[in-house]
Amino acid sequence: LFCVQMEDPMLNYFQQPQDIKDSDFLKLFKQYGRHSFSALSQLQPSFPAFYRAGDPILIYFDSSSVLSLLRQPVKMGASGLCVDGNPAGFLDSKSTSCTRIFANLSKSCTADPALDAASYYRGFSVLKVPVADTIVQSMKVIYEIEFNGTHGIQSVSVWFKVSNISGTSGSSLQQRFTLHFWVSAPIVPGLFPRLWLPRSGNPGYVTGAPLVLAGSGALQHMSILQSEGDGSCSQFLRHTVQFGRNMRTGCKLSLSPAVEEGNCSYIQQKLYEALEGVSRAEDLAMIGSAHPAQAEEWVTILVQNCSVQAVNCSSCCMVPVSLEIQILWARVGLLSKPQAQVLAARYFYQCHPLQFLGTSTVPLTTVVTFTDMTKWPEPPRGQPQVHWKLPFDIFFPFRVALNLERSYRGDLAGCFLLILIVAGILC
Repeated sequence: LFCVQMEDPMLNYFQQPQDIKDSDFLKLFKQYGRHSFSALSQLQPSFPAFYRAGDPILIYFDSSSVLSLLRQPVKMGASGLCVDGNPAGFLDSKSTSCTRIFANLSKSCTADPALDAASYYRGFSVLKVPVADTIVQSMKVIYEIEFNGTHGIQSVSVWFKVSNISGTSGSSLQQRFTLHFWVSAPIVPGLFPRLWLPRSGNPGYVTGAPLVLAGSGALQHMSILQSEGDGSCSQFLRHTVQFGRNMRTGCKLSLSPAVEEGNCSYIQQKLYEALEGVSRAEDLAMIGSAHPAQAEEWVTILVQNCSVQAVNCSSCCMVPVSLEIQILWARVGLLSKPQAQVLAARYFYQCHPLQFLGTSTVPLTTVVTFTDMTKWPEPPRGQPQVHWKLPFDIFFPFRVALNLERSYRGDLAGCFLLILIVAGILC
């Protein structure tokens, strides 16, 4: 006994089925004892006025007038094979990877929708807000989604990276799918575009939050190399640098024969891009809530590249093999609630001579270090304390009173003698 329920985005994971007893069959047969059935909630779906976190993103096919879901393939089971029915959740930014197996690669290359880039964006539109009756025709398509609070999705874009593959029957291909969300912001002329990243603190950085970079007219998170299971450098995934956490990664970058025979500057560019990323970083946010329009909240990254001169080798090229990202930071503000702030940052590359021929892989290393430069003030001294001097015996008050009485009597006798002397002179 089983039930097939279609188009339910909440059923993304395997669930333990309910145990059925013999006494339950008659009751279940009366309820589900026919060839097919549909729940009322599935026939008349209800949609909120705007997307909430985790809600499936709706798409609309113009040619067939069908309302469906934006899906992100995921792997299933120990084999990691691709399952295409998983819906993408709103504000759920994540990357997935899975494996596809083809019985006939040459035939699947032209007939399988999974290998056709157009199947991931052509023929459908993404709904700004989850509406069931009205379909907006003037919308853009994207997998990098820009949203603006309850106003819904503003724009969507999709990016592809393709490669040539070859093989016979039984070939396999690993695919990766990424979904990323951006917050829309006002356009600032001459500075950055209207896309920015979520805060990494307010105002100071929070330990574990990603570092925010600015470069090539866009904001991004600082990232470093990430290795695959076989130790090779991933072409798609990178580790996000988290504030206050030192990191060290290493992998091997494969160089194709065409690249090896190229000139030195081209090889250097490829290795620089692999270490730093395609988008070159220029500025680093000093605080977690840095605004693109506030220049004083950004610090320029110092970059020390390698020398292009080879050492005692006519056919060598000095290429970067290691990147050390050095970040100086300190706690500033009130002692009761100090805020973490970046003071300076440097990209320091270390080089090694590389021969064009005979080298197919280059080992690369990235190190991230955070150095605390906080100078704490001296602790406050506080108010001066009064040191009371108390007597050592109980007769102290009486002795003080007796001494005062004797002093008083002596003063009276002196005054009387002075009066008598003055009176005698005058007389």
